[in-house]
Amino acid sequence: MNRRTLLKAAVGGAAIMSMPVIGAFAATARTLTLGTRTIEVNGRAATVYSLTGPDGKPGLAFDAGTDFDVALANTLDEETIVHWHGLTPPWQQDGVPDAPMPLLKAGERRSFRFPVGSGGTHWMHAHTLQEQNLLAAPLIVRRPEDIAADEQEIVVLLHDFSFTPAVELLAKLKGGSPGGHAMSGMGHDMGAMNMSMQGMDHGGMDMGSMPGMDHGGMPGMSMDLNDIEYDAYLANDRTLDDPEVIRVEKGGTVRLRIINGATATAFSIDLGALEGQVVAVDGQPVRPVSARRFPMTMGQRLDIRLRVPSEGGAFPILALREGAPQRTGIVIATAGAAVSKVPSVGEAKGPVLDFAHEAALRAIAPLADRPADVRYAVDLTGNMAGYNWAMPGSEAIRVKRGQRVEIEMRNASMMAHPMHLHGHHFQVIGLDGGPRFSGAVRDTVLVPPSRTVTIAIDADNPGRWAFHCHHLYHMASGMMATFAYDGV
Repeated sequence: MNRRTLLKAAVGGAAIMSMPVIGAFAATARTLTLGTRTIEVNGRAATVYSLTGPDGKPGLAFDAGTDFDVALANTLDEETIVHWHGLTPPWQQDGVPDAPMPLLKAGERRSFRFPVGSGGTHWMHAHTLQEQNLLAAPLIVRRPEDIAADEQEIVVLLHDFSFTPAVELLAKLKGGSPGGHAMSGMGHDMGAMNMSMQGMDHGGMDMGSMPGMDHGGMPGMSMDLNDIEYDAYLANDRTLDDPEVIRVEKGGTVRLRIINGATATAFSIDLGALEGQVVAVDGQPVRPVSARRFPMTMGQRLDIRLRVPSEGGAFPILALREGAPQRTGIVIATAGAAVSKVPSVGEAKGPVLDFAHEAALRAIAPLADRPADVRYAVDLTGNMAGYNWAMPGSEAIRVKRGQRVEIEMRNASMMAHPMHLHGHHFQVIGLDGGPRFSGAVRDTVLVPPSRTVTIAIDADNPGRWAFHCHHLYHMASGMMATFAYDGV
């Protein structure tokens, strides 16, 4: 295995033999091809990964209620694996290295088939460090009402981009050298990667770029917001120097399906002169909430419905980097409208994400009202000084099929953590120990520093599921656990 690019997840379960090459359902399977492509970033050519469907476009789209019937073909000269983020497949088809399926070898094809579910905006991405180099794509499942709606669908995949390889970024964060101790010990025991940062080179990091940055929990310091300074921030592979311009109709309705595929960057979606309604989060419908700005952390998705003014015009849809002036985005414009240049660095820093938006969300289809069968408390710990991250309490998580499970996540660190559970959707039912409420149904929720989130899960999909922070480098440095069923 190429340890400079691959990160094995900290999930139990023995590796089993690869699924067979396309078999009984080969005639109907769609091929999803893993390859490479070249994009231009800041005037430089960059070779990045690609995930393309039979039509040659990024990602896949399905109708709700159908099967995810896909043949994944690895044309790369290296191993990899793809996770279907937002879907609830059988555990064996989830896409985490050796949990339980092995990495997809160079040149290998692997079949996947399972119900695609009830619909939503989802995505697919590597569950390795390859995710940093844009190994990600949209995965859209359209509900019947989406198809029938008189609205234009626009999918936006956000990413943070660096010309520096991910393994070197991680080595800098951990104070090591590429190929040295910072990347040793990869495998099931992620604790082996928790190395010290004595004599750390802060070269590629955003240390001190914000007032009051915490440098490892020292007294008098405040929260850390960003730990990597990226070369660019992308929306559909492009920066604001050359944004994608999408033509829309005057007076028409637009449904934005926005995916935060960034590895280490939270954003706020800024609609500028327009007002929109968030109608779904993480693919799950919510009661509409109107605003001009909507926060989203790594791994989350937002469906925002908006109406184009009848007089037309050009309207930037921006993603503002949290706590920093950088931004990216697209432009929607009616025919003939002049499109003005939008700088990629704004005059103000993007908002810091908190609970205000989460507290306002209410699920349209909440989980059934029932008491918890079992409760767990998980602490989220770590700091920048050692770049060690952990989830004490998570090792105790054991569930039985049919149980209602509640997990209280308490962030004892000075960085926010977007917490993602594979194979399930959960409901947010509590914030900071306050009154219980019927919050959004999600698969990824933000836990800001010194805050607490309580979620409820129905244990209905047996396996040993990954449960981790969706900040790639936090996950790679120990913030990963399992949501484990008895007997699996």
